[in-house]
Amino acid sequence: MEGLEHSLPIVDFFNFVLGRPLAALLGLLGFQVKDPKHLLPDYLVMALLVVIILSVLLSLAGRRVKLVPDKMQAMLESLLDFFEGLILDTIGEPGKKYLPLVATVGLFIMTSNLLGLIPGFMSPTSKLNVTLACALVVWLYYHWQGIKSQGLLGYLKHFTGPNPFLAPLLLPIEIISHFSRPVSLSMRLFGNIFSEELLILIIASIIPFFLPLPFMAIAIFTSVIQAYVFVLLTCIYIAGAIAHEEEH
Repeated sequence: MEGLEHSLPIVDFFNFVLGRPLAALLGLLGFQVKDPKHLLPDYLVMALLVVIILSVLLSLAGRRVKLVPDKMQAMLESLLDFFEGLILDTIGEPGKKYLPLVATVGLFIMTSNLLGLIPGFMSPTSKLNVTLACALVVWLYYHWQGIKSQGLLGYLKHFTGPNPFLAPLLLPIEIISHFSRPVSLSMRLFGNIFSEELLILIIASIIPFFLPLPFMAIAIFTSVIQAYVFVLLTCIYIAGAIAHEEEH
């Protein structure tokens, strides 16, 4: 495994440009950096690159909205329609206000998953740090929306159930269930993307040209599926958080 790992040129470039300035800034804050040339880890650079790519593409697409959409606009509108349809199916009409978060998470994860299929890049979602960060964002968001929707006391009733006699039994079960969600979300995504990247890397190290192509085609499918599963569970968690007690 260690023999297969190597420094990516784009990561070296980011560290060359930003390493010393960031190290100097951290030094002013009391943090000493021993090696500025390796300050930024690969997954952080890749995640930043995904954010830049999506920000530029979506910004350009938003400025060029046409009555008769071109291919790019039609593709983006189809993606947004897909996310909106998923929200309507799981949450209902009031769920449209959650479209910005759901679409942002979905596009980020899907782009991150697919980025690793380009030579010279890697999927940031093949690192547990990134998938856990995405899972924690979703976890904090749906709890916050539940509190906003029903108030703190109303939301806490989700954890105790309608029967006060069963509350001592249901409360620890619900707490464990909710704390396990970011773990399952992050581990599922990380495990799938890491394993497919490792498999393609091993095969490419043996026969670098044609043999990896079928596996890369399968990886495209699984990358999209994993993004879909993550977004679907996000919608389900939000729906459960904002549902009122009488709806259970």
